[in-house]
Amino acid sequence: MTPNERTDELDLSVLWRGLRRRLPWILGTALLLALVTYLWSRSQPTVYESTASLIAANTQTQDTTLGSALVKAPPLPEGAVAQALQSTQVIEPLTQALRGAAGIPADERNRVVTALERELRAQKLQTLTLTSRLDLSGNGIYTIRARARTPEAARQLANLTSTALLNWDRGRALQNLRRAQAGYEAQLAQVDQQLGAPNLPPLERETLIARRANIQGNLIQTQLLADSVAGVLSVLAPAVTPLEPVSPKPLRNAVLAGILGLLLATGVVALLTAMDRTIRSEDDLLALGLPTLAVIPRLRQRDIVFSGIVRAARKAGLYEAIGFLRVNLLTALSGQSHPVVLIASTIPAEGKSSLTATLADGLGSSGQRVLIIDADLRRGTQAAVWQKFNEQGNWRPLNGNGGARTTREALLAPHAAEVLEVERNVDMLPAGPGLQDSLAVFNQADLRAALDLWRREYDVVLIDSAPLLALADGLVLGAHADAVVMVTEYGRTNVQAVRSALRRAERSGLKVVGFVINKSDAREGNSYGYSYSYAPREGVKV
Repeated sequence: MTPNERTDELDLSVLWRGLRRRLPWILGTALLLALVTYLWSRSQPTVYESTASLIAANTQTQDTTLGSALVKAPPLPEGAVAQALQSTQVIEPLTQALRGAAGIPADERNRVVTALERELRAQKLQTLTLTSRLDLSGNGIYTIRARARTPEAARQLANLTSTALLNWDRGRALQNLRRAQAGYEAQLAQVDQQLGAPNLPPLERETLIARRANIQGNLIQTQLLADSVAGVLSVLAPAVTPLEPVSPKPLRNAVLAGILGLLLATGVVALLTAMDRTIRSEDDLLALGLPTLAVIPRLRQRDIVFSGIVRAARKAGLYEAIGFLRVNLLTALSGQSHPVVLIASTIPAEGKSSLTATLADGLGSSGQRVLIIDADLRRGTQAAVWQKFNEQGNWRPLNGNGGARTTREALLAPHAAEVLEVERNVDMLPAGPGLQDSLAVFNQADLRAALDLWRREYDVVLIDSAPLLALADGLVLGAHADAVVMVTEYGRTNVQAVRSALRRAERSGLKVVGFVINKSDAREGNSYGYSYSYAPREGVKV
């Protein structure tokens, strides 16, 4: 696979590292959601629930007749009871009964009545719910669940709802009797009107009187049958006072919210990991076809501020990591005397300058003489890197009479260069004041001649160049270097940016020998296990 090819496969180990890296965030999100849910649940009012059951005997009966001893309501169609519960025929009598209910605090009565009226208008009951278990004939059980903030209110609300549904069901059977009663009353009024007519023949009067008596008998019978009317519904089990509230349940809600938060956070982290194309391990660079020379752990910012980068690197125990880089780099340069190595990166702030300084310190501690050339003429940082470490500078001529103390001056006058001794066996040529047209300096200078002249005095020359994707300076310098080391920052440098930098380097003829992953997270365990407590002996430099 070439560096230009793109791989979109997601290794499970990469996913696991991403989850482990953000494990505190995942757990924190779950715990925070659980805590918020627990506190919110605790602030909610207590709700009690009580249930009442009705049985439906939905058998087919004949229409109401005066000769029947029992008048029964017609069968209930499917969904009729649920629809009736959300109608004014049931809710209005229920709210009237609630207003006069004893044993329920006035504020709770008013709250329940207001809630029922609002839910009736919205056609979405929540205070009352109805469930059913019916067979194909419509026979079965209806269960009414009533919710209130006191146990007694919940019990009475369930029973009053049951009564309201029974009255509605019985009212369906009374409709036929009421129509018959209205018809008899109209006939009786007509007969009375005819009897009041003057000059009525005796025979006709007797006939009307007999008819009137018959109508009155039928009317009395309909009134008597009204007392025997039965609906399809009847009480199966009245509601009882609940002992425990059904909500809120803070602990249960907190556990469920925590589990949900854990799943959501894990999913988000997995998605971010799948979309993350930044470099976090050697595996991310394998497809580019070049080796990873070293993985350098991140230094603590506090140590850098108080001690400087070089001394902080020593205290942090980076000796082993820099040792890997030194050995791998020199192996790649085997057979090359007095090599010139360009240290490059893709974008600024990836730690290229600090790596150059610590590598030079590591080479110098092994007895090799090193020259650092700060060739980032726009924003040179080597002087600042070494300032904390060595406040007192010692300048000496590199060759000739000296006088050129910046990279710009030295490149234009290579025989008059002076270098700053920053550590034993380590000299540095600072970049000097920032230049906007830095490329013009490299185009005017004889880079090959200058580097060939200076390298004679040193075992290794390290060039700290500008980022390859930011400026063309590194490409110009790299053409005269024996090797180029590409520095990438852990969790920040994008793989695609590295590919673009490599393409530019290849087109310019640069010899890129490998990568360095800088500022890695030691907690992920991918830094070669640099956990030895390296403590140099008194007076021994590392």
